[in-house]
Amino acid sequence: MTAVDTATLETASSSRRPIWPAWGWSLVGVIAVWAVIIAVRPGSPLDPVTQSLSLAPFLVLVALGQMLVITLGPGNIDVSVGTVISMSSYVSVAVAASFGPVVGLLAAAAAGVAAGLISVAAILLLRVPPIIATLATSLVVTSATLLLADAARGGADPALRGFVNAKILGIPVIAVLVAVVTVAVWFLLRHTRLGLSIIAVGQSARAAERAGIKVAGVTAIAYLLSAGFAGLVGGLLAAFISPSTVLGTSYMLDSIAVVVIGGTLISGGRPVPVGAWTGSMFFVLLSGLLNLVGWSVGAQNVLKGVLVVLVVVVASAATGTGRSSLRRLRASLRSPRPSSHTTPSQKETSNG
Repeated sequence: MTAVDTATLETASSSRRPIWPAWGWSLVGVIAVWAVIIAVRPGSPLDPVTQSLSLAPFLVLVALGQMLVITLGPGNIDVSVGTVISMSSYVSVAVAASFGPVVGLLAAAAAGVAAGLISVAAILLLRVPPIIATLATSLVVTSATLLLADAARGGADPALRGFVNAKILGIPVIAVLVAVVTVAVWFLLRHTRLGLSIIAVGQSARAAERAGIKVAGVTAIAYLLSAGFAGLVGGLLAAFISPSTVLGTSYMLDSIAVVVIGGTLISGGRPVPVGAWTGSMFFVLLSGLLNLVGWSVGAQNVLKGVLVVLVVVVASAATGTGRSSLRRLRASLRSPRPSSHTTPSQKETSNG
């Protein structure tokens, strides 16, 4: 057998090796935490999963929107989703009281999009960095939430409350619907011009613009979808729990953490919709375990922050992004500065 044949066989065998999915480690985390819960708490082994499926879909929806924003590239993070959730919960209840639960949910999503328009205007028209723009939006939305809370009367529509808590064969209906939305987002990203444009902008905004992609339009749609998803979640949570000025507080940090742990690159250009589910299930199960053993909310947030940092470090090492950045830094430090003086040898060369 020649060396060429050997190389061909090695290439063919390597191409047949299974590729570890980007969401694989978060799935391993789900299984590990689930196993620990089963070991420390008596009862049916399926109980933790069933309970998690009742809570995770809300986080998944917010994470899907956050994923679209993060896919746009470095610096793109929507920190307004938490306040949008709180505001839209009051909008949903107020509108549903007069026009029904369906219109109430649509109004909640529309309120989220309206908040997203503030962020888009600040980012694209005023050239404000996204994290600052969405933070400013968060402050505006918080003021609106306080006004709505003062005028709030009553609770969510009973029909919507029954729908959010409904189950089929032990599986929450809301989980099934959010799974359908996840598939739709995956299809959007992989088989539509808009989705492919979002990925292209995240990989290189300059190259995408040269290829004819309207970067500003793609950026605006991603932020509006993120805000719309957050608004919809606010309307659903108003029926699942109740409207509150702090209803979405935890969702801002958790949505970012879920996206990163689920395999989406924080540097942009690689969205992982399935990772929104594995990351959310991991976080919900982990919170349940930590509550079971008596950890405070503050300690839980510290652990979540450490986990996110670890995932980012491991991801950058695995993809080579950290090494490539270090190489560029070293190259810039080692590169000689251009000199205006010409050495004698250079003069002789030029004369020759």
